[in-house]
Amino acid sequence: MERRILHIDMDAFFASVEQVLNPALKGKPLIVGGDKDARGVVCTASYEARKFGVHSAMPLAQAQRLCPEGIFIRGNFSAYETASEKVRAVLETVSPKLEFASIDEAYVDITGSLRLFGGNDAIAEYIKRRVREDTQLPCTLAIASNKLVAKIAADTAKPDGYLRIEPGREEAFLRPLPVGKLLGVGPCTRDTLESLGVRTIGALADLPLDTLLGVFGPMGY
Repeated sequence: MERRILHIDMDAFFASVEQVLNPALKGKPLIVGGDKDARGVVCTASYEARKFGVHSAMPLAQAQRLCPEGIFIRGNFSAYETASEKVRAVLETVSPKLEFASIDEAYVDITGSLRLFGGNDAIAEYIKRRVREDTQLPCTLAIASNKLVAKIAADTAKPDGYLRIEPGREEAFLRPLPVGKLLGVGPCTRDTLESLGVRTIGALADLPLDTLLGVFGPMGY
């Protein structure tokens, strides 16, 4: 049986939880992390705030400049933990092979659950429905043959989406994507690769290993 890994990513998790707790915040540019005049960084921004360029780990002062109409709150971490545990409870009904990467992301090995639930799409529909019923929160799911591809697929499908990468289609899915989509390729590595003319994952796959070793040293492997 082909190994199947499901990745779940809770969309704008902290902001989404806050919008459930206070429905008046729905549809508003919400920025979780602290008061707008405080020092610190953005923990999460709602999609309404992201339209202004606000993103996680951005200094709060910069977020305030980009989104002056933003609603800044410190956050309620006990509420986030409670919501995360509810998500865990749903995932545990699908498979015991569960690995949380963070409070709002997890991998589930659903290989042994496919027959029980009726296949990939049925499992995804069940999880999205149960998570919505139990938490009122949106989530994005992706299913692939390994964690790396499932994670990238989920990033591609956000927000509130679902994407299935069939076995044997991994290369076709990955090749045209920007090289920065690869985990571990941060801004500096991306800029270096782009200076070599490497802008897609496919171009990176085609780059001679000697070139990578010459630029990155042993990390080139």
